[in-house]
Amino acid sequence: MLKFQRITSTGKARRGVLETAHGTVQTPAFMPVGTVGTVKAMTPESVRSTGAEIILGNTYHLMLRPTAERVASFGGLHRFMNWPGPILTDSGGFQVMSLSGLRKITEEGVTFNSHIDGARHMLSPERSMEIQNLLDADITMAFDECVKYPAEKKVVQKSMERSMRWAKRSKEAFVDRPGYGLFGIVQGGMFEDLRMKSIRALTDIGFDGYAIGGLAVGEGQEMMFSVLDYTACALPDDKPRYLMGVGRPSDIVGSVARGVDMFDCVMPSRSGRTGQAFTSHGVLNMRNACHIDDHRPLDAECGCPACQNYTRGYIHHLFRSGEILGSMLLTGHNIWFYQNLMRQIRTALDEDRFDAFHNDFMNRYAHDRKM
Repeated sequence: MLKFQRITSTGKARRGVLETAHGTVQTPAFMPVGTVGTVKAMTPESVRSTGAEIILGNTYHLMLRPTAERVASFGGLHRFMNWPGPILTDSGGFQVMSLSGLRKITEEGVTFNSHIDGARHMLSPERSMEIQNLLDADITMAFDECVKYPAEKKVVQKSMERSMRWAKRSKEAFVDRPGYGLFGIVQGGMFEDLRMKSIRALTDIGFDGYAIGGLAVGEGQEMMFSVLDYTACALPDDKPRYLMGVGRPSDIVGSVARGVDMFDCVMPSRSGRTGQAFTSHGVLNMRNACHIDDHRPLDAECGCPACQNYTRGYIHHLFRSGEILGSMLLTGHNIWFYQNLMRQIRTALDEDRFDAFHNDFMNRYAHDRKM
């Protein structure tokens, strides 16, 4: 059982605290993605230094390599990767559904071929719960199906209804204990009636938190926000709300304004490895020649080690030279930027000025413009 306390709110935006077996998480929160037990190009200590309190691991990837059973033999994922704080693991459903011709869906679950060696595996609600328990995840996600966008309503409805049956089986298989919790996942595509039906099914089952799935799949920010407008506020007020796989800084600020508490996305780390830096005034492409003689830091308003100690010109040189240090510095900067954004959001909520912060940020960071 997880403990969630809402401290204050401004409109739909919420400020809270989530207590888990491995520590406390201040919300709204952003979770760096450590898919296979590592946030790429960063040590756990450096991730922690950015202010991150919780990270995300992936059931699908860890069940294949090194296997959940092997991770359990090391004392669980926290000890295996040297991360002492809370961990949320996704159910593996999204990755399995992305395998297309390599998988077969039945009521029992999903049979699929490993992308690593082609070996045949079965992932069901019960097996997903078992794997996440072996990993010792503080927050376990119910096993669900996420259809590709766009899809016909009848396809989305069939998938959503199966996911709700799988959610019930996930709840029955979950091992409840103090400090651990299970989140249900709202599905239903871009259809309001299906989303509402999904919410009713999940709240009837009862979960420790609720995630909103099936967004950030190519529908665009405007449509995503329109779905959140009626979905987030329909979820239980006393439970944390998690928007899966989102996203860009403006996505996060706009989603907080609509009542979301938790986020994850590979964007800051993936962008860091490809030469993109998030800053207070937009996104920099550090491969561009305009940075070659630039003595400025990435962001004069940032307190991360990269901004305190290195110039744009040097980081540009690292990327043009193919040096690993470029990815390390830029990933660390981006994770720091995201964590600082969450701190700014929480402070604005604490000081009852979130509306002004939201409006200023959305105008200043419109469309996450690139420079």
